[in-house]
Amino acid sequence: MNIAALEPTIVWEHFQTLCDIPRPSKHEAALRDYLKGWAELRGLQTVVDQAGNLIVRKAATPGMEDRVGVVLQGHLDMVCQANTGTVHDFFNDPIRPVLKDGWLIAENTTLGADNGIGVALGLAVLASDDIAHGPVEVLMTLDEEAGMGGALGLEPGLLQGRMLINIDTEEWGEFYMGCAGGIDVNARRSYQPQPLPAGFEVRQLTVAGLVGGHSGADIHLGRGNANKVLIRLLHELEAVTDLRVASFNGGTARNALAREAFAVVAYPAADSDKLAAYLDAFQALMRFELAGVDEGVSIAANLASADEVLAPADQQTIFRALHAAPHGVKRMSQRVGGVVETSNNLGVISIADGKVFTNLMVRSLLDSGFQNLASEIVGLFQLAGFEVETEGGYPGWAPNPASPLLALFQQVYRQQFGADSGVQVIHAGLECGIIGAKYPQMDMVSFGPNIRGAHAPGERVEVASVGKAWQLLQAVLAAVPASA
Repeated sequence: MNIAALEPTIVWEHFQTLCDIPRPSKHEAALRDYLKGWAELRGLQTVVDQAGNLIVRKAATPGMEDRVGVVLQGHLDMVCQANTGTVHDFFNDPIRPVLKDGWLIAENTTLGADNGIGVALGLAVLASDDIAHGPVEVLMTLDEEAGMGGALGLEPGLLQGRMLINIDTEEWGEFYMGCAGGIDVNARRSYQPQPLPAGFEVRQLTVAGLVGGHSGADIHLGRGNANKVLIRLLHELEAVTDLRVASFNGGTARNALAREAFAVVAYPAADSDKLAAYLDAFQALMRFELAGVDEGVSIAANLASADEVLAPADQQTIFRALHAAPHGVKRMSQRVGGVVETSNNLGVISIADGKVFTNLMVRSLLDSGFQNLASEIVGLFQLAGFEVETEGGYPGWAPNPASPLLALFQQVYRQQFGADSGVQVIHAGLECGIIGAKYPQMDMVSFGPNIRGAHAPGERVEVASVGKAWQLLQAVLAAVPASA
């Protein structure tokens, strides 16, 4: 469809560009360079910093030169996920969404509304010739989804504005004043393969049909994690048959709930009927346990081949550690009601060719919270003989209920829409915490339109809420106070 035909066209035409130019994490250079050229053709000042982030500056409109400078911030990259059987090359193919019941949706891939809509709103401000605003900078960061690399590498002293509007949250009418920090735990181990025992049948076990979602914003919903479901199944099958594992592959992104997982296993052929009956019972149990959140979970066993399997001692050690590894909510916040404080996502597991790798993403509203849980996970895997490292740690964004920018957003929202807005703290990683550490005097708020299913195929954005977000952004920029 022609996305640019949607209203407001000044926003959607830029989202069309973001759908047309591929932008996986760490591969945003083509898009950044295109946008840099676009801005320079409009006579705007551009800066690419040492981390590769793009900053575009636009002078105040006449009569607004004395207003406080505002930074509009979003990230260029997107999470790349596709349903099994969907042929889509995220490095070369454009995203082609459809319009359904007022929502723009990518039916079999992620859409990239996270954070393409935020970037498109910032670009619309740069493109507009008829809105009032003071000095504006649009900061477009790289690599947010794969480790916050752009924000972590942002140079102190480069931004000129004193207020920052992060356009990277997904609940219209809610303003965010704080977020979780986080860190990755990567564990690696080798194992010694053994020949496949004689008389064993080989099957690929598949866990599929899970909804998936954002490993922070959706962690409290109790959705299934395919990695944990399949590891549990293997653990239980070891009590039923002489199960031998040849390989395991589950999850594709650190910050997405694993929707699918696959294990090639072997067992005595004489146990085939017994195993099939157990799989049916296990699927029924999973659907019962996940009722209301992931009722479509499926367990399948298909013929496969393998020449080697893990040695029994290695298999026991590796899968006991993975079975014990935490996933889900660790603790709810005692300071902010109804918000997750600390959690972990068992995001990616790969076991093949004598090597094991797993990635776990730990989040917390308290920096000490994610540091402590990460330390516990490190200890668990070290006891199982893994080499473990932590990487990509980033601070949370401490809430400031007295924020003048938050008060301005609330006031303008009430004037524009005749209702009160909400205020939240999100259990997801926004770049505000990192930027705030580099610019401690920066006043910050995050907002955005309604986005559902971020980080999973079927991601969608409500078209009407994008129009409202554009209306609000224009009104806020016009109401920014004069610099003291």
